Amino acid sequence: MSKAIQFTMPKTFSANQRIVLMMLSLVVVFFVSLSVGAVEITLKDSVNIFLNEIGLGATEVSDVKTLVFKDIRLPRLLFTILIGAALGVSGAALQGLFRNPLVEPGIIGVSSGAALGAIAVIMGMESIFGSVPEHYKQYLLPPFAFLGGVIATFTTLKLGKYKGKVRVTILILAGVAITALTSAIIGLGIFYSDEQQLRAFTFWTLGDLSVATWTKVYIIVIPVIVTVAGLMYHARSLNALALGESEAYHSGVNVERLKNITILLSALAVGTAVAFAGIIGFLGLVIPHIIRMTISSDHRVVIPGSAIGGALLLILADILARTVVAPAELPIGIITATVGTPFFIYLLTVAKRKNLI
Repeated sequence: MSKAIQFTMPKTFSANQRIVLMMLSLVVVFFVSLSVGAVEITLKDSVNIFLNEIGLGATEVSDVKTLVFKDIRLPRLLFTILIGAALGVSGAALQGLFRNPLVEPGIIGVSSGAALGAIAVIMGMESIFGSVPEHYKQYLLPPFAFLGGVIATFTTLKLGKYKGKVRVTILILAGVAITALTSAIIGLGIFYSDEQQLRAFTFWTLGDLSVATWTKVYIIVIPVIVTVAGLMYHARSLNALALGESEAYHSGVNVERLKNITILLSALAVGTAVAFAGIIGFLGLVIPHIIRMTISSDHRVVIPGSAIGGALLLILADILARTVVAPAELPIGIITATVGTPFFIYLLTVAKRKNLI
């Protein structure tokens, strides 16, 4: 398998210092995002609302601002951070596992499988049970989407094994096959969908962060923490794998176990993200490369850096989505694809020039 594209840049800051700068940037963008919207909420308002909630505030803030802050913007922002972190770390881990700079989380079929699960809810439930209230459909969508993603991933993993071992090349080809199959089934479903179903599914496949609620934040935080912690635990093994499978094996790394764990953790994170926010492409491709170009290729840095960077980029994309066509809102997937597609073409060009693919 080809080596990852290497970039060298002059380093005026250490890797740890750059991670700290990214975290500070995330904090700044966090508060900027809280202020963006039809209702103006200043930094002072945000601080006062927080102090009022813990019983230390002395300044009153209007009920409208408090409601918008607590029930709309803050859960949406935390939701965005978790989704961005999940996609970022998954991309970093899969690129490290495959030792391929062009790998993106959708390569193992999670996104397409989750999309198939979603269309099963949007169309199938109404076909079987008749009219389904939107309120129930909203809560049925995420678990079915997550289930579809998990099934697709396990199928890809099963097909990717040869004589009991996961072969990366076969795994990628299996992912392409599963994606093609699910896309064909989805296309068939769209062909027979009515206007309302088509509109709902189109917006879901382009990504949607406006569905954030505190309940969804509480659910998502668990798999994201498990994924980040699990991948950080195996960061040294991923570093060893960068030298090649045989070198990693002789270094004491259980290569097959590492492949299975990395794939399943990535599937958990991406499947959860797609289940709750729809398909948000290219984030897992762009962010790990930015970290490798500007900070380090050490997975002990790349994985947490990709989590922070994924959250940071998705917040910025969300701000653009909410402001470019205000008071309407662009699907978040359009913004990430606009950024990610040129970057992917650039990576492909560099890889071809360096004979890495």
